[in-house]
Amino acid sequence: MSFPPPTSIPPGWYPDPAGSRQWRVWTGERWSEVTRPYGQPATSARFAVSFTLVQALQRVFTLGVVGVLGGLGLLVSVLAHWPGAAHPAPWWFALSASSVAVALLAVGSVVCAFGVKELEGHWSPVAFLPGANLFVASALVTHRLGRRQVWRIASEILLLAVFAVASRNDLWLCLSPVIVAYVETTWFGALIDQLSGPTPSAREDASLG
Repeated sequence: MSFPPPTSIPPGWYPDPAGSRQWRVWTGERWSEVTRPYGQPATSARFAVSFTLVQALQRVFTLGVVGVLGGLGLLVSVLAHWPGAAHPAPWWFALSASSVAVALLAVGSVVCAFGVKELEGHWSPVAFLPGANLFVASALVTHRLGRRQVWRIASEILLLAVFAVASRNDLWLCLSPVIVAYVETTWFGALIDQLSGPTPSAREDASLG
């Protein structure tokens, strides 16, 4: 969209500059694609103010967690069966799978870097720690939710470390990245829901109550 942006206007819902009979979110920097018709109950004001943060969190939720933990799990599994190991995989498979794993880690780390940036409000060195920035973002998310994060994140890192060291001998440890991914998406989803406000069904239930 190429509408002339307003100047010095805080983020929020405003009449659509395209002239349509609807509201549109101004993020503070640009017009977003999020709209609602006139007369429709407004979503939470926090959603408009935190729109770019919600977008970044949603990307971490859908791409960052899968990229970092999926890439790590695949890479550890490939290295455990690298040609020359006790149970080697073919060279072509090892090279292809390791390339996919590195690509997943790279994409996930980039997405998490932007997530850390939005959570902190600025770029910082920790945002550029490949893979580890997922747990930095997770700590920031947990802090925003008003919970303690040290024990949970430490236990997740310990579980992944055990997986990396001992998964070739104990196959059940291959579930470790899946468990950590589930826990992480739960926490990121909780903050996304908090910033987005109640869903329409929740608002209807509240009004009926």
